[in-house]
Amino acid sequence: MIDIINSIVLLFNFVFIPALSYGSQLALGALSITLIYGILRFANFAFGDLMAFATTFVILFTWWFQSLGISLGFLPTALLALPFGIIITILFNLLTDKFVFSYYREKKSKPVTVAMVSLGVMFVINAIVRIIIGPFDRNFFDGERFIISAGEFKQLTGLNEGLALKSTQAITIVLTIILVSILFWFLNKTKTGKSMRAYSDNEDLALLSGINPARVVMITWIIVAILATFSGTLYGLDKTFKPFTYFQLLLPIFAAAIVGGIGNPIGALLGGYVIAFSEIMITYAYKKFFKYLLPENLEPDSLIQLLSTDYKFAVSFTILVIVLLVKPSGLMKGRTL
Repeated sequence: MIDIINSIVLLFNFVFIPALSYGSQLALGALSITLIYGILRFANFAFGDLMAFATTFVILFTWWFQSLGISLGFLPTALLALPFGIIITILFNLLTDKFVFSYYREKKSKPVTVAMVSLGVMFVINAIVRIIIGPFDRNFFDGERFIISAGEFKQLTGLNEGLALKSTQAITIVLTIILVSILFWFLNKTKTGKSMRAYSDNEDLALLSGINPARVVMITWIIVAILATFSGTLYGLDKTFKPFTYFQLLLPIFAAAIVGGIGNPIGALLGGYVIAFSEIMITYAYKKFFKYLLPENLEPDSLIQLLSTDYKFAVSFTILVIVLLVKPSGLMKGRTL
């Protein structure tokens, strides 16, 4: 019985908790992608670098606060810097829309054209981030690293396996619950949120109903800026900040949005966790897990790992391709690309 408990703790420590945290970060990104696609009608390939842009300014303000001796004690100082990063990202989004995307919206350009334009925006943002903060890893975490460490858990329980819960993981999960709850309340209960949903469902009918499209677009970019800042900062706190990593994150984020059903916020949320759990479960080595469950003479010699962690993004890509081939509308019946 103890061996079974140890095996469960092992999976919680290395699979469930990391996947829940990573899935929360992907879910916030996927919600942004699905809002842009559902309301603005294009796939925004610049989103990964927008996350990096937002996080860059959160890091700069975090360093400034740290230099002044300002902190949140056991919590990361970056939480204090989040509002500043959000404000700058909102302004950047609104300016980018005014000087770039609005032109193509007024011309009623095809979605694929605007998507290609977003690639150009992506390269511009990438250059800005590298000029400001450089291409290297940046660690901006401070505060308490663990809520409970593996060693403390072992002492408390007497088990062989420890269960560690990082403060960044707990913060990510809690903030995601809060943000998603506020977003869904906003979209379903407020007049502005209902206007956005109506505009997404039928643009022409929404315009005839007196909905202001400029306001809908503005609110969409504001929400995207908030989600980009939170998802980028939480990922950077939990792992590390490196601009190229955020470019790579575009694949699992898009996969999450499409798997869940692009244009469907609930689908985006679900897709984030599907991709995260798939990536981590497929690339985890189960040797130690089976050692707890199997008799000694049947214990495995190999790692029992389906794929190396180097190929975790290949998991996202494979799932994305399968969904596009089998069910293009996604799990929650969103729109097809």
